[in-house]
Amino acid sequence: MPHHLPALIVVDVQRAFDEWEAAGMRRNNPDAVARIADLLRAFRTHSAPIFHIRHEGTKPNSSFLPSRSGYAVKDEAREQPGETVIVKRVNSAFIGTDLEQRLRAGSIGTLVICGATTNHCVETTTRMAGNLGFDACLVRDATWTFDRIGPDGDQHSAEEIHAMTLSNLDGEFAQIVTSADVVASFAAK
Repeated sequence: MPHHLPALIVVDVQRAFDEWEAAGMRRNNPDAVARIADLLRAFRTHSAPIFHIRHEGTKPNSSFLPSRSGYAVKDEAREQPGETVIVKRVNSAFIGTDLEQRLRAGSIGTLVICGATTNHCVETTTRMAGNLGFDACLVRDATWTFDRIGPDGDQHSAEEIHAMTLSNLDGEFAQIVTSADVVASFAAK
């Protein structure tokens, strides 16, 4: 019997991304963390499961090394006592962690995924969730990314990358939803 409540998967809402921004990297969805806070509030109110994913860097210069300031979780997304924290070292929350086992043990079928960045850890985790047979929902206004230069030297804006990632995942790997949709779905239960 699948769990009637979805699980919230909060990916890498860590200060390293603030440091990237402070260093001049440009992002989209400036309100994404506020939307993540809304989702956390809704899941807590309905006692729905929450899994906090934290990235631990492995390269010597990584902003995500536990010894560095960027490893810390942003205050708005910090876990509360009793909420699960899972540390990953690659760009999927399912690789090298017990996330899948925990979800299966809880008979959780639906995952609501948010966090950073849209086209890296959020996308990889969402694709794998779909491949593993979970009903994945990616919250479009609760994830963000940064401008990037492609392999051919082309500039790609954070908005374009975000939109393309949503287009790639939509329907095949996940349902694309808004934070308001998710909050409203609780009210409808």
